[in-house]
Formats: sequence, structure tokens, C-alpha cells
Amino acid sequence: MSIGSSTLEGQRLLAHDIDDLLLRARGLVLVRDLLARRGATRAELDAHTEELERVRALLADSIRGSTPLRAAA
Repeated sequence: MSIGSSTLEGQRLLAHDIDDLLLRARGLVLVRDLLARRGATRAELDAHTEELERVRALLADSIRGSTPLRAAA
């Protein structure tokens, strides 16, 4: 495997990881909104909000290239 192909593979993995994080974040937002409409407790909503903040931070770090996503997910 050449350096160019390993770089391309790394970019593909990063793009896939970013897509996964975006999907997780969107799911958390949708579920949190659904829970709120169904009368969930403040603690349940806060737990989803905290997880959403964690996923957003991972997403920002991965876009900046400062976190190995495979280890963080």
C-alpha cells in the first residue's frame, strides 16, 4: 500500500466516522424532543442533552483532526 492510498483510506474512515457522529447527534436531538413531548423527567432530558454535547465535542475534534474517533466512540 502506498502512502497516497493509505491517506485516502484514512480520509474515507474519517468521513465515515463524521457521518456516524452526525447521525448520532441528530438521533439524540429527535429522541430528546420526543421525550419532552411525552413528559419525560428533567433528568432524562438532561442526560440526552449531556450526551449530545459530548457527541458534538467529538464531532468538532474529529473535524479538526485532533481525536482518534475509533478510540473515543
